[in-house]
Amino acid sequence: MTYSKIISGDLPELTYEIIQYLRNDISTLYSCILVNRLWCRLTIPLLWEDPFSIKESKNYHFIEIYLKCLNENDKEKLQDYGINKNLFPLNTLLFNYPSFIKHLNTWDIISIIKLWAITVRNLSTGEIGNQSNQITLQSYPEYDLFKFIYESLFKIFIEREANLNTFDIFIFSNDDCDYFNIAFKLILQNQSFIHNIKNLNLTIYSARINITTIIPYLKSINTISSLYYNFYGHGYNPKNFNKIHLSQIINSQNNLKKIVFDSSRNPINYLFTSLKHSNSSNTLRIITFRKIVFNDTFNEVFEQLNVLESIHIIDCKALNSFIQQILDITKPFKLKTLFMKKELPNIDLLQLLLQKSGNYIENVSFGPLMNNDTKRKSFELITRYCKKIQFLELLGFDHQNIYSLLLFNLVQNLNYLSIYYIDANLFVLQNLDQILPFKLEYLNLNFFIENASDFEIFLRNSRNIFINRLCIKIRMRESVDILPYIKEYIMKKKRVKYLGFKVKDVDLFSLKDEVKEFELYNIKVQNYYSSSTEFVYYLKEKCISS
Repeated sequence: MTYSKIISGDLPELTYEIIQYLRNDISTLYSCILVNRLWCRLTIPLLWEDPFSIKESKNYHFIEIYLKCLNENDKEKLQDYGINKNLFPLNTLLFNYPSFIKHLNTWDIISIIKLWAITVRNLSTGEIGNQSNQITLQSYPEYDLFKFIYESLFKIFIEREANLNTFDIFIFSNDDCDYFNIAFKLILQNQSFIHNIKNLNLTIYSARINITTIIPYLKSINTISSLYYNFYGHGYNPKNFNKIHLSQIINSQNNLKKIVFDSSRNPINYLFTSLKHSNSSNTLRIITFRKIVFNDTFNEVFEQLNVLESIHIIDCKALNSFIQQILDITKPFKLKTLFMKKELPNIDLLQLLLQKSGNYIENVSFGPLMNNDTKRKSFELITRYCKKIQFLELLGFDHQNIYSLLLFNLVQNLNYLSIYYIDANLFVLQNLDQILPFKLEYLNLNFFIENASDFEIFLRNSRNIFINRLCIKIRMRESVDILPYIKEYIMKKKRVKYLGFKVKDVDLFSLKDEVKEFELYNIKVQNYYSSSTEFVYYLKEKCISS
């Protein structure tokens, strides 16, 4: 296909496809801008689809680019709030940047606005702080300034005819309610802004918001293919809310493919009933339950879902009730993810579930609350019935449980592995490399070792294994510098792309000279906690998206 397009001279279309392929590689996209005009014109819209989510660079200059679109009266208001209007000269923008926005997260917008305002305030006390007409930000309530910028941004997006694809509504506090009310008032006056959204996230923890004013409009949108539901408020009756309101959104959809139920307080029976009687019976492909208490009857609903491809169970409760219903379903139950951090079901019921669905399971997580004997039996069942494991997370496992991991080799498909809080004795460290494939996307090891030489054995034995992202945290009795082992077996061998490493209280990321040395080998050193935690969140999101 690519060759035929080159021969036919269809290079612009080919270039477009290449750049689309790179849409998640921000640094490469920035480089594409510099190639030529065509590449720049094709790349700029991608970079401006979701600028609020790009936090690594700590560059919030894009806010100023948006605010250049304000009229002079609004710029004067910013001046009154203490923001020098010279930051926003005449609108000479080469592109209609606001029109490119496709993804808005209400929480991200508020956070970036606050960070930008702090940055500008710091600048005000320096470079432009000596200007006679400069009014310090402290002279006016910051909250009013934040609200004004928030409202101004939504006005700009709407006036520039942006059309959202993804809308994430996060309301955790009363202040968040005030912000959202400002935005939604504008949206109701300009409904084309979100009328074609494909992905809707409703995460609302505050009871102050009058959700009933939102639902009539949201249910008029019938283009949603992905719906994320998480209500945790204290000021309404969750059961009635589910029955009357959220079911209306579900019933109005013509192409709902994915739905996530995420709440430990809300019963979900009414929502399942909605699925049973909606158009979703022939479109819904993915269902995820997170922190749900399975106290309701729902097996009949699963019988009505004709094209369901994957089910994900993440840290739910009342699993015994859940499994008993699943066993009565006549259709295949395509359970793809089973995370059991909160509780473990009866071991006999777990075996029956794995006999029914084990061939579909790819992602497994065991929590630290189980006793060792239960962990061992559960893990033996997983290894017996689940042959497609890609993601495995073991929390609170000791060396006896790791023996089972060694005995029941899962190398065939394993791609992501996390092992936490084990007493890694010599046997484990000598043999752990045997369960690892020659290439891993992610490996996180968090354990206690007796001495540094044991750790060196593991590094030496696994020296031929390439790991895209390696995270290691070690606690040990003796005070020995083990960084030389990391350099010898990981850095010099160029075995990883990303490395998070911490020994006791010392994080490699804090040693700037050492970080630079690793960079010479094209290895990016990251803070251990941010690297391991953020990537696990990413993996879990990946688990429930397909």
